[in-house]
Amino acid sequence: MIFLIEYERPKGRIVTFKQFNDSKRSHAETLRLRIELDLGRKGINHEVVLLDAESEAALRLTHRRYFENVSQISRSIGMH
Repeated sequence: MIFLIEYERPKGRIVTFKQFNDSKRSHAETLRLRIELDLGRKGINHEVVLLDAESEAALRLTHRRYFENVSQISRSIGMH
């Protein structure tokens, strides 16, 4: 699976989250580029990424920072 995430880092929130089958990689790449160009024209500084993962659950494990805040992550690894 391919996942497109537009992330607003200062607020720590996902703005756009889309999922694509591997066969739609070209479409996902085109959409990522369109979003980045649109954000650039508007002067908006968001992170836009394409990520590969077996499933959304796997993505949530490997890229937790998009889905959890710092205190949630630190609690889950035993840091208080």
